[in-house]
Amino acid sequence: MRSNRIRTTALAATALLAALSLTACSDNGSGDNGKAGAAAPAGSTVDQQSPAATAPGSGKDAKDAKDTGGTSDTPAENTAAHSKGSTSVTSGRKSNTGATGNSSPVTCTGKNTKVTVSKVSRPINHLLLTATNTGNRPCYAYHAPALRFDDAQAAFPVLRDSIPQAVVTLEPGQSAYASIGLFGESDGKDLYKGKHLTVYFTSKSNSGSTGSPAELTLPANTYWGDNGFVTYWQSNMADALTY
Repeated sequence: MRSNRIRTTALAATALLAALSLTACSDNGSGDNGKAGAAAPAGSTVDQQSPAATAPGSGKDAKDAKDTGGTSDTPAENTAAHSKGSTSVTSGRKSNTGATGNSSPVTCTGKNTKVTVSKVSRPINHLLLTATNTGNRPCYAYHAPALRFDDAQAAFPVLRDSIPQAVVTLEPGQSAYASIGLFGESDGKDLYKGKHLTVYFTSKSNSGSTGSPAELTLPANTYWGDNGFVTYWQSNMADALTY
């Protein structure tokens, strides 16, 4: 009985010596390996997941991601993929905007239109104004043009009976028209010889002009009177010349 207890004690001592020997071998290794094997301080929280399990391209997680067409569960990888996707979409929007340009309508003015004035055979004693959109965006020709002949103190009268059903909208290259009745029957011989015509574009509120005007030279032998008129802008020439 005594010999069995001695034998058991000897075996336990031998096992303890072997364990101490292994610990000594581990402590005598490189400093990095020794630190990596160190226990965490008491009270700290340790992520028990193995780094290899979340590394992109390795282990079951990578295989599952490949099979499902998704990405791995690594937060950094997912963030990078999401960021890349967002950048791609934003770039697409910028490219599309650049290709189409801004197409929202603006007000027609002397800056984005070319205005001409010409004589017409019918009706007699009339001129035709033509405003062509020379810009790259649609423009609205609001109301009627405001005209001033030479040094006249007042704007030329507007024929209200010529109001169109809708505001005339000009796409780039399209034209609006307005006819000018140079004088009325009551003017008689009280006419003025005109040389210069200023064409102002009316604001949306019809409370005044907007933008830069167009400065035109009148056709030779143009005479106008106080009882003449100008029509509202029309979308076609025929409508403008009916007044």
